[in-house]
Amino acid sequence: MDFFTADICDEHSDKALVLDPEYKNYGGVDKCQGEVVTIRLDKNNSELIKVLRDEDGTGKVVVVDVREEYFAVVGENLMKFAHKNNYAGIIVNGYIRDTFQIKDIPVALYALGTCPRKYIPVTEGERDVHLSFGGIGFKNGDYIYADTDGVIVTSEKIV
Repeated sequence: MDFFTADICDEHSDKALVLDPEYKNYGGVDKCQGEVVTIRLDKNNSELIKVLRDEDGTGKVVVVDVREEYFAVVGENLMKFAHKNNYAGIIVNGYIRDTFQIKDIPVALYALGTCPRKYIPVTEGERDVHLSFGGIGFKNGDYIYADTDGVIVTSEKIV
């Protein structure tokens, strides 16, 4: 991947929105880019499991809003699904777990932090919805570039 988010911000300052710096990468790669797929969850990750396990993620980054609920929605199993189906990355407005196990899985995983517990009762999620967190909005078809300097979103692929 021949891009750096700092260069994109310099060259396309009018097109690049920057995610707040609280989101850290826990995944096994330092960079990712791809088309946005959005999901809003209600604590439980069953809808996210279906996407990562059952759909081709080539060239895609899943953006997940769980409204900062203190439950893990991504861990080792979901990262394995993401890798198997070629997802470039996952961005979670919430928490993840299994950090020791996922650090070597070659998928980027940005989240607010970690939590050892998950929410057991199954709840419904919403796909393909407009999300807003971390100071910016996300919609399907947007494009994400992420590296060690941060995460940026553009309305189209620019690099």
